[in-house]
Amino acid sequence: MVSSGCLYMMAWGRECSSWDDSVDWANIDKFGDSPIPDDEFVVTTWHEDEPLKEVFWFSKTLAVHSSVDIVQTVVLDISVTSREHELLSLYESA
Repeated sequence: MVSSGCLYMMAWGRECSSWDDSVDWANIDKFGDSPIPDDEFVVTTWHEDEPLKEVFWFSKTLAVHSSVDIVQTVVLDISVTSREHELLSLYESA
C-alpha cells in the first residue's frame, strides 16, 4: 500500500490493528533513518469495534491528510466470498 502511493489507510475487521501496524512499519521502513516527508506520511486508523457503515462515513467526511488532498478511495476487501456489490452499496449510502 505504501509503495503504491496510499496516504490514508483505514482498517476494519478482525485483528485489523495488525494492518494498521504493518502499514505504519512499511512507511517507516521506506525512509529508514530519514524523517518521513509530510506529503508521504501515511495516516492509519483501525476500527475493529465499529460498524462498517460508520467507517465508510468517516472515510467520506472526516478522513483528511494534513498536506495532500485525498481524491480517490479504494475499498480493498480480503475475503473468501465476493461482497463487491454489498460493500459498494454500503459505501455509497454512508
